Amino acid sequence: MTKRILMLEDGNYFIGDAIGSEKETIGEVVFNTGMTGYQETITDPSYYGQIITFTYPLVGNYGVNRDDFESINPAVKGVVVREAAEYPSNWRNQMTLNEFLKEKGIPGIAGIDTRKLTKLIRKEGTLKGILAAETADKEELLHHLRSVRLPVDQVHEVSSAKAFASPGDGKRVVLVDYGVKSSILRELNKRNCYVTVVPYNTTAEEILAMHPDGVMLSNGPGDPKDVPEALEMIRGIQGKLPLFGICLGHQLFALANGADTFKLKFGHRGANHPVKELATGRVDFTAQNHGYAVEKESLIGTDLKVTHIELNDETVEGLAHKEFQAYTVQYHPEANPGPSDVNYLFDEFMEMMNVKEEGELHA
Repeated sequence: MTKRILMLEDGNYFIGDAIGSEKETIGEVVFNTGMTGYQETITDPSYYGQIITFTYPLVGNYGVNRDDFESINPAVKGVVVREAAEYPSNWRNQMTLNEFLKEKGIPGIAGIDTRKLTKLIRKEGTLKGILAAETADKEELLHHLRSVRLPVDQVHEVSSAKAFASPGDGKRVVLVDYGVKSSILRELNKRNCYVTVVPYNTTAEEILAMHPDGVMLSNGPGDPKDVPEALEMIRGIQGKLPLFGICLGHQLFALANGADTFKLKFGHRGANHPVKELATGRVDFTAQNHGYAVEKESLIGTDLKVTHIELNDETVEGLAHKEFQAYTVQYHPEANPGPSDVNYLFDEFMEMMNVKEEGELHA
């Protein structure tokens, strides 16, 4: 089998077996702790520009199927695994992980010590990395890697270029696409919503002209401060329409209301993150995928209150506006992959839209 190198910007490197596409790629090397759900993870638009390291030692054992995609065209730059299963076993299996990566043009590396790599990222923080042919000159590779600046237009790259509708007979929801997962759209469709998905730079005026019952801010990749267009839009709709934000949408909501965000050392990516609801003390296990978080101290003096915290590091996991019908969460209630403990948040969004309608009828 052809050999490949994963070079990190700190000079550490790993030699393993090449899988997937033969092309060279550069990205931010991150790790995901999920034991399953690799197909959903690889196709999650929030991984745009990143090289995913799977900490579970065997990946690809149930293959790839046509139903579990979170986007049609994956935005991930590369995949790192300890072992890529060559003979998957599942009744829905249609191709191997290696075949899927080749089909989608995603390079990968297998057979390396992913435990060592994960510990390195936890110690040093997220690092840039390059996947290249094993024969490449290591000094030149390192120099090239260090000279490359990672893109800051991630949301622009993964957001829908034009608005489109997913019809239903129920509530009318505008879903702002910062890199939305298909699972979020499916959860709204399950509740019979008429969903209009709009690009990330849609204005408040354009959204209000659609006369929706509520607005959802989706997940997405990168630094929330690279999406300034969203802040004016959020300020223009909150207070006028029920608002629900997920992941990047949560961070943008915080920025729009005067709070601040910061980059985590190595992020939260996996399906086993415990989150506590402060009002009830309830603890749920959640799916997460983010490299940034809301700065708790920056919420002082704003109109926002913390509703949820992460029990591992006590970072902010949920916010609510003190006056308006608006709340957001850092984690993924739609899961996929991950536990569905917090799926009820979509029902709460539906109830919030019902309350608004009843209020208007009695006004």
